[in-house]
Amino acid sequence: MFTIEQRDRIRDRILAMAHEDPRIVAGAVIGSAAHGPGDRWSDLDLGFGVGEGATPGDLLAGWTPRLERECGAVHLFDLASGATIYRVFLFPGALQVDLSFAPAAVFGARGPKFELLFGTAVEYPRAEPPSALHLFGLGVHHAVRARFCVERGRLWQAQHWISEMREIGLTLACRRRGLPTAHGRGYDDLPAEVIRPFEDTLVRSLGRAELLRALRAAIDGLLREGDDARALALKVEGQLRELSSTHSL
Repeated sequence: MFTIEQRDRIRDRILAMAHEDPRIVAGAVIGSAAHGPGDRWSDLDLGFGVGEGATPGDLLAGWTPRLERECGAVHLFDLASGATIYRVFLFPGALQVDLSFAPAAVFGARGPKFELLFGTAVEYPRAEPPSALHLFGLGVHHAVRARFCVERGRLWQAQHWISEMREIGLTLACRRRGLPTAHGRGYDDLPAEVIRPFEDTLVRSLGRAELLRALRAAIDGLLREGDDARALALKVEGQLRELSSTHSL
């Protein structure tokens, strides 16, 4: 596995490339290493603003083979968000490096984990997280889909929807307690008495009885953590309980 020293060397190498490239006019650390050192297992996430006369694609076309040749990087996949392109690499030692390039006119913080290193960045309003009402509504949708998949004999798909329900319940639990809600970052900080009942939502086999048991536990979790969407929960609780019953629909 990579060491902190190796990660720091890769960071310094990439930042040196950015400073040497006249097309790059701004740079930032993004993610867990912004405003702090991260930890032993943190990946490396750097963003760059591209000046006029070049595009993010131009930068990636030149940088990717250079990183592959000089650092042993492997290009895994890309994500596009508006004019910004995120390219994810795997470096030796299982070090994940996320590089993003955006036109300078739109380069800026989309969340709190952003530390500008050089140049300037656009100030964006902070995006509001999904409301409890929205999350609870998604959970109800997932419960309906899960039960119908059980009835259709679509057992793998049923366990998918039950798992998605578990994520909604845990996200609501984090939201209620002021913990991070994205990508499961707050789950491990939930109190033991909150997180423990969600263990029952894990699907242990693909039998009908087991799927319905896990679905019932997921519905219990959704209702238990749905206080911030209580008006909606009261309207649908009866139907949710019916979905978790053992008789055929």
